[in-house]
Amino acid sequence: MEQIPARRAGDEDSAVKQLLRANPRLVRDDPALLAELGLRLDEANVIDFGPLALSRVNAAHKRESSARLRLEGVARANFGAQSKTHAAVVDLLAARDNTELANHVAVMARAHFELSAGVLAIEGPHETPAGWRVLAKGQVDMVLGSGNMTLVGQAPTALGLFGADARSICSVALVRLSLWTPLRSGVIAFGATDPHAFAADMGVDLLIFLARVVERTAERWPPG
Repeated sequence: MEQIPARRAGDEDSAVKQLLRANPRLVRDDPALLAELGLRLDEANVIDFGPLALSRVNAAHKRESSARLRLEGVARANFGAQSKTHAAVVDLLAARDNTELANHVAVMARAHFELSAGVLAIEGPHETPAGWRVLAKGQVDMVLGSGNMTLVGQAPTALGLFGADARSICSVALVRLSLWTPLRSGVIAFGATDPHAFAADMGVDLLIFLARVVERTAERWPPG
């Protein structure tokens, strides 16, 4: 008896493909079969992967929604930060001398921005207002880096600015100050216990704005 060779799966697949190519209407004209296969015909009479296309649209919608939510969150955060900054400026401008200005910076950090500390510091050796931390000549450049305007993130070399609060400070935001005549270098420093409160990639526009307000306010009372 002649032995019939066994048919392999690949042979069957090839035969099915040849059949469909030769008779495309077997699929196109059978709505029930199309539905079972998860296919549908579009207006151009081309088979479209309905469920797959739908899932792609859904994924795109989710990405769009996620991006929109992120943008809305950033907008709300920026608006909130600006509102707090405006309130802080009003408090700073209400100071009656440099000692009170330093106290207002400390209160502003806690009350308006929920931070652990806010400090004003100035390089000596000349007279330093009460409430300001005294820095050695050149210390601002040592902390910020020569010529740098800001330092934001984790900076162990800046912790000494915070005195007794230094042990609890895990992230900082510092802005250089230029004060009085002859010119003296200083810094306004904010500290947080949260290591992620300040990060190197954060925007610093509002911080610089506050620093400029402090400079203009302090100019009212140059040290004798």
